[in-house]
Amino acid sequence: MIYKQIINQYPIISEQITTNKLSIILSNLENILQQNIDGDIVEFGCYIGTTSLFIQRIIKNSTIINKKRFYVYDSFDGLPEKTNQDISPIGKDFKRGVLKINKKKLLLEFKKANLTPPIIYKSWFSQIPEVALPSSIAFAFLDGDFYTSILDSLKIVWPRLSFKGQVIIDDYNRDALPGVSKAITSYFNPKFNFKLKSTNNLAIITKINNS
Repeated sequence: MIYKQIINQYPIISEQITTNKLSIILSNLENILQQNIDGDIVEFGCYIGTTSLFIQRIIKNSTIINKKRFYVYDSFDGLPEKTNQDISPIGKDFKRGVLKINKKKLLLEFKKANLTPPIIYKSWFSQIPEVALPSSIAFAFLDGDFYTSILDSLKIVWPRLSFKGQVIIDDYNRDALPGVSKAITSYFNPKFNFKLKSTNNLAIITKINNS
């Protein structure tokens, strides 16, 4: 598995993700690439770019002939305001503006890593224009922390997700960030045919038909 070699070779540059979580994300991405599922790769919420760097390394080292394009979306303005769905007595550290990062810092991390940067779009998820989105998606990583951010990104990703494509959402069933699980429950309903499994506070959702 390429992802194991890559994780062992390169440093994790922030404390926002663990090695275990990163391994799960990258192993699933590698599987999607091996199946050559139609569509591109997207990430909603990147912060300093730890996951972004590793995703780009996996894409770069994949054996498929037509390399996937990689899109990254972030406000670069930190967390938005909480809604009632996000309120938690143990989530008080997650406030408006926390995790703010300059887009130039993300680009610098790619330069330091000698990697071509992804297609980066600065915007709140609800304001991303159609022209900035791929027409089809094979794999998505959503790390929006709050109810509205996850719901907005699901509304973008799921209709574009290919059959057998996959969405991985961070902070699922995490008490400090209850809005994430609530957004997933709110978005999905019986009309969607999907398979959801969870591990390490990640929701791994696979599209099992074209609805």
